[in-house]
Amino acid sequence: MSDIRIYELKKTNLRGATVIDGFPSIGLVSSIVANYLVNALELEQIGIMDSNFFPSISLIRNAQPLNTVRIYASERVRGTDEEDVDQIVVFISEFQPPPNLIKPISAAILDWIQEHRCRMLISPEGLVIEREEEEVELPSEDEKPPEDPEEDIESKIKNLELFGVGSTPRARNLLDDNDISPFIEGVITGVAGVLLNEGKRRDFDVISLLAEAHSNYPDARAAAKIIEVLDRLVLNIHIDSKPLYKEAEAIEMQIKSIRSQAKTSKVMKAPPSPRMYG
Repeated sequence: MSDIRIYELKKTNLRGATVIDGFPSIGLVSSIVANYLVNALELEQIGIMDSNFFPSISLIRNAQPLNTVRIYASERVRGTDEEDVDQIVVFISEFQPPPNLIKPISAAILDWIQEHRCRMLISPEGLVIEREEEEVELPSEDEKPPEDPEEDIESKIKNLELFGVGSTPRARNLLDDNDISPFIEGVITGVAGVLLNEGKRRDFDVISLLAEAHSNYPDARAAAKIIEVLDRLVLNIHIDSKPLYKEAEAIEMQIKSIRSQAKTSKVMKAPPSPRMYG
């Protein structure tokens, strides 16, 4: 299935850039991370991915039509180390690719980023860990809220477990150098899993960052954990993830509402996008 194509809306020098995979994952972690980076870094859309096999829809935001899969990029920015220049490219999609499209999409992404001589690809992922099921309940009327809600959210994020896996020795060394625990055994599905396999086959650096996440609703806390690690790993520009702490619950509730409306509405009529998802 070679019908998947990438169209560039703006020619951009991406040599040495780091690419972020924003296809939906467990807890929508990758989608939240990708959208947050687009907003926080004010990335510009430079391209789209399209195919006859993609959903026949147009996503409308700010009164403008958006394609199903979009590509955003930053300008080259100077990091904390004056010798380093960081540039980020983000692939974003709101739809979960069906199994027959996962391998063609992954191959198209890697073909494109290797053609542009990008240096690495990172997939943020949610990881469901075997444990007793955690009950998620709304507080009762008599229950007092925490004195500092932001501190409570930040504490929960710090306690989340995060693991990494790399496709090459170079990628694994980068994880080791940043004290990221290796993902020893398990299964990574979807686009992220295929990208890891293809990265190994092509000797291209692909990293999957896996944060403990809920599988039954969008998990903004897991996304915030990955953003912190991404900043340390490749950005080096001290990106502020605290706004994501503050809006973690709000984002979860808004996306739940959007997903519920999408299921029940005959005509797709999306509510206004939350700020982190613009």
